[in-house]
Formats: sequence, structure tokens, C-alpha cells
Amino acid sequence: MPKLILTLDGAVIREYTIDKDSITIGRKHGNDIQLNDLTISGRHSLISKVGDNIFIDDLGSTNGTLLNGARIAKSKLHHGDVIQVGNYQFTFFSQEEEDYEPTMFLRAEIEETKVIDTKLKPTPENTGTKLGAVKVLSGPLRNKTLELRKPFNTLGFNGSKMAIIARNASNYTISAIKNDDSINIAMVNGKNIPVEPLELEENDLIELANTQIEFIFID
Repeated sequence: MPKLILTLDGAVIREYTIDKDSITIGRKHGNDIQLNDLTISGRHSLISKVGDNIFIDDLGSTNGTLLNGARIAKSKLHHGDVIQVGNYQFTFFSQEEEDYEPTMFLRAEIEETKVIDTKLKPTPENTGTKLGAVKVLSGPLRNKTLELRKPFNTLGFNGSKMAIIARNASNYTISAIKNDDSINIAMVNGKNIPVEPLELEENDLIELANTQIEFIFID
């Protein structure tokens, strides 16, 4: 039976089996999955079963429902898809026998105030910058491509935030978030990610806690 793994900053919170025709997600009491997060609308998203297929619908939420980094209205789910609702993420598993393994996370920042580094300058979501993405090369999300549409996208591992990818007017940059956990395990092209913003080039290789991801542009 398919399932959803709920995580916050990569740390597993709970597992939900999709054993009914519809599951609502939102902040208000009465939702099947209630999340206490002000960035989440009262009724935010809907998971529904139609035959053998599982779909995700946005219910007109303020901050939107993101699927693999892209804002959606309705979409069919595939194994390994990452849904972001507010600051929380769900990983969709279509194979019941496969267990979730702690892995890197990529979270689009809904509130700019969450970004501490004031040297980074956000740009509007509809910036003219060519759309970037990261392709996961190893780990449970291997071959999954996650789009970088938001001004800020946080990278980390199992609850530890390690780096921020910023979408600027003409490029994407990556910078380290200073903490003890990120030392020597947050790297780009084999070198530690600097605190000062570093411009990303296509095919740059980012490594977080032994998970490798490649920065690419989407045509």
C-alpha cells in the first residue's frame, strides 16, 4: 500500500499509509493530517486515490503546494516524489516494502525571514534567470530532479541545515550555513562550500553527507 513519509528539515516525524480514497492536509482541526504551521492554509492540499493512481491537489492555499520544487494545482504522484506543504515535506512511496532512509533534503523557503544570511539578495519568483534544478545522483531519491523556483532553497541532512541555494537576477549561488554538522560534509566539486555566496555552474557536483546532487539548468 502506498504511503507518505512526513519530514521537517529531513527529520522523520510520522508515516501515513494511504488507505482511504482521500486525505486532507491543512492547519485547521478536522484535516486528516493537521500541521501546526502558519505558512500552511486551513485546508491546504488533498491526496486522492483514483483507481491505481494517487493524485495531489492544491486547495487554493496561500503559499501553494510544491511538487519536486514546482508549484502545482493537481498532479499525479510517482514513487519518490517530494511534496512541500509550508515548511513540511512528504515523500511519496508507491512500494510498501521500501523503507524511508534519512537523506538530504531540499526545501524551498516560504518565508524570506527564515534566511539569516543578509548578504544574500532574493529576487522575485518570476525572475528572468534560466530555471535551475538539482538532480539527485545517489540515495533513496536517486534520479529525482528538484526544481529551484523559489528565491531561497535550503539544503541539509536529517534536521541539519547545511547550505542555501539562492536564485538571483542572473545566476544561482550556493553558500554554507555555519554549524558544526556541516564541517567537511557540505561540499561542491570536492571543496567545502564557502560562507560567501559561490556562483553555481551547470553540472557542478554538490555533496551532502554522502548524497551527491548535480546542479543543472532546465530547458
